[in-house]
Amino acid sequence: MSASGGTRAIVAALGANLAIAAAKFVAFAFSGSSSMLAEGVHSLADSGNQFLLLIGGKRSQRQATPQHPFGYGRERFIYAFLVSIVLFSVGGMFAIYEGYEKIRHPHELEHWYWPVGVLVFAVVAEGFSFRTAIKESNQLRGKLSWAQFVRRAKAPELPVVLLEDFGALIGLVLALGGVGLAVLTSDGVWDGIGTVCIGVLLVLIALVLAAETKSLLLGEAAGAEEVKKIEAAIVDGESVPGIIHMRTLHLGPEELLVAAKIAVRHDDTAAQVASAINAAEARIRAAVPIARVIYLEPDIYSEAEAAKGPDPEATPGGPPRTTGH
Repeated sequence: MSASGGTRAIVAALGANLAIAAAKFVAFAFSGSSSMLAEGVHSLADSGNQFLLLIGGKRSQRQATPQHPFGYGRERFIYAFLVSIVLFSVGGMFAIYEGYEKIRHPHELEHWYWPVGVLVFAVVAEGFSFRTAIKESNQLRGKLSWAQFVRRAKAPELPVVLLEDFGALIGLVLALGGVGLAVLTSDGVWDGIGTVCIGVLLVLIALVLAAETKSLLLGEAAGAEEVKKIEAAIVDGESVPGIIHMRTLHLGPEELLVAAKIAVRHDDTAAQVASAINAAEARIRAAVPIARVIYLEPDIYSEAEAAKGPDPEATPGGPPRTTGH
């Protein structure tokens, strides 16, 4: 992921959400609309989420220490997970509670033009933020669908901003519907129903974000294309005739660990093996620049052993990579 691209999307979303939150709270003060209160808290929570993403990005840039020898790249995953918690609790659950209270104790909206005007302004502002997130994401998405991009992205910032902005736009439509029906029918229950729908939407988005960032926190392997590039870079057919097995792990969105047992010929000298490993590491870094931590273990290549099938240490359930043992 382009770190600058993710930062631009976050800053655009932050500016939009701060302006929208202020406008929504003003509209709530004049109209008493629970949808406006829920949407105001939603925008305020989103603003806090953007601050969390910026803090995570800054803290992840710290240098490695003896206590944390692989660095702090996963800080970005941790703060993205915190975003999902804030969105679930402060955004979703608050909106559901506020909507429930409004349904139980409905009252007619006052000065309905305030919430309608603010919602129209919010749609425009959120649209600008969403457009920025889409533009930055398209530079990385390639041929992936949007669902695949959200699921496979190793950098959490753009998927988080995309889902937040998408949820905000849908929430604004729900709020407009609730306010509009409350005005047309003179029944404030519709405002409460719209608020509950906003809360349910936010909870669903938060659960998706939590699931995806949890996977990143647990540790994800490199993507299929990157794995192919690494395998092709390791094997040169001469000094390294094959790969016995390999593991990859994202230490952060832009830092990859590669560990592999590689096949070398039985009559190679120690100097030749060391040279082959160094050359393989250089090829890996050239093919996949984010592969910054590489451990290669040599083992004797044997065509007879290779013919017996996959190495027992190969990745469970994965395709056999054995070419020697």
